[in-house]
Amino acid sequence: MEKNKNKVSETVIRRLPKYHRYLTELLENGEDRVSSQELSNLTGFTASQIRQDFNNFGGFGQQGYGYKVTLLREEIEKILGISMVYKSIVVGAGRLGSVISCYKGFEESGFDIVALFDRDKNIVGKEVGHGIVLDIEDMEDYLSAHPEIKVAIITLPKEGAQTVVDRLVAAGIKGIWNFAPTDISAPEDVIVESVRLNDSLLTLSYYLTEANR
Repeated sequence: MEKNKNKVSETVIRRLPKYHRYLTELLENGEDRVSSQELSNLTGFTASQIRQDFNNFGGFGQQGYGYKVTLLREEIEKILGISMVYKSIVVGAGRLGSVISCYKGFEESGFDIVALFDRDKNIVGKEVGHGIVLDIEDMEDYLSAHPEIKVAIITLPKEGAQTVVDRLVAAGIKGIWNFAPTDISAPEDVIVESVRLNDSLLTLSYYLTEANR
């Protein structure tokens, strides 16, 4: 089917990984088909919303027949770009950077971490995850020698994060996954996805407080 040419909302895009996760679980449980109502029971989204979400990309289902789990998951993987491989680096090889570099889910999602960078001389040269930590001062030279790398994962403190981002953008990075506890700016053609760990904790704190009021 021809895809909807209108821009898909960010809200819909952020629901796709959840669909993918539950479809994977259905496949692991040997399920062959699933209805929008069954997906609704699993995801918490309404059946109508699920059908609307999928209609943004062509529909994939058949009325009265539901969705074939394997095909639906494959279509979502194509939309999310999971079949592609993005060469990536981690900037900041401390505790969080080390954990991220060892996370198998990156490779499964199409992100191949090929190098780590840090300014701490006590870390530089040590093996972390699948690679040796390189000096951050050599970052531009490394990226120049490896132009296929387009993604950077930032696990830096607030101070200096923007300066590093500016260097990455100038070196050709097009996607940034930002774990730094600060907002960063980048040109419009650079995709920035920020993860706010503290924001999430404060949200949890709010709901816990509300439950006890």
